[in-house]
Amino acid sequence: MYRVYNFSAGPSVLPEAALAKAAEQMLDYEGTGMSVMEMSHRSKDYEEIIFGAEALLRKLMNIPDNYKVLFLQGGASSQFAMVPMNLFVGSKKMDTALTGEWAKKAASEAKRFGTVNIVASSEDKTFSYIPKLDESKFSPDADYFHITSNNTIYGTRYRELPKTAAPIVADMSSMILSEPVDVSRYGVIYAGAQKNMGPAGLTVVIIREDLIGKAPESVPAMFNYKTHADNDSMYNTPPTYAIYICKLVLEWLRDLGGIPAIEQINIDKAQVLYDHLDNSSMFNATVTGRDRSLMNIPFVTGSGELDAKFVKEAKSAGFVNLKGHRSVGGMRASIYNAMPKLGVVKLVEFMKKFETENK
Repeated sequence: MYRVYNFSAGPSVLPEAALAKAAEQMLDYEGTGMSVMEMSHRSKDYEEIIFGAEALLRKLMNIPDNYKVLFLQGGASSQFAMVPMNLFVGSKKMDTALTGEWAKKAASEAKRFGTVNIVASSEDKTFSYIPKLDESKFSPDADYFHITSNNTIYGTRYRELPKTAAPIVADMSSMILSEPVDVSRYGVIYAGAQKNMGPAGLTVVIIREDLIGKAPESVPAMFNYKTHADNDSMYNTPPTYAIYICKLVLEWLRDLGGIPAIEQINIDKAQVLYDHLDNSSMFNATVTGRDRSLMNIPFVTGSGELDAKFVKEAKSAGFVNLKGHRSVGGMRASIYNAMPKLGVVKLVEFMKKFETENK
């Protein structure tokens, strides 16, 4: 069997152990005589899967009892609208910091339902840093403060949270489960699963209970968090197979030693690539300093022609999906939890070879 090193920003690499177990259980899930794909979400067998996935996530992230875990559909992009639809219940105002395209899209959607106050932005330098937050610019009556915890396209991440009276809402799509997070500091955490939790099609929402049940009656049932909280994420048919794969990924992470263990692995493998970028005469990281992401590392050569040649030759050598986002150019290595350190080491070896051959 041939497996490439997949550096895709999402859908992304999954743990081989999880994929192997899914393959083993494809036709017969634990003696049921059927695939999970064929299973009724109302069955006892499937309830064990979805409730088991929730229990694992709660334990791994140390989620407090006063938070609900919801397994939804629509991707993180649907949450750009669903959050204000449910949380704009007071001033109908959101504070936010613009740190990338997804933060901008979240702000754009929120404007459909209320007022958006931009307290900081790093757009002046192509979102290559996390802007300092001036707490005096926060709205005293904001319903919530929204951040994108890790910026998939630009390769930056928040290292600390501001002091704000409003609940903090975080899009953690590209960093969830990669490092410890104090869930109690947030009102809502949401994440598309296809980067660090499982396959595309599943969106996980972790929401404090006091923020549920306040949406206006005009909000459709499917977009009301209360609907899904009251029905254990099974008001309608959930993305059953994606939740099953997510459970397998969570089991893999548990067996690895949990989030503290994977955090150290992530630090180590990111350091391998950043060390090379900082010492290379050809390749340069687009982000410097403490704002660097552990998950998404953009880099360039300074030549569009050389960048294209590198991406093409890297693919031939088994390193795929390294082309950078069109707004940044160059390359991007997404090294999520399931990317082994060996993959990063091998990539650096290839980069050194390429550099020698293209002086």
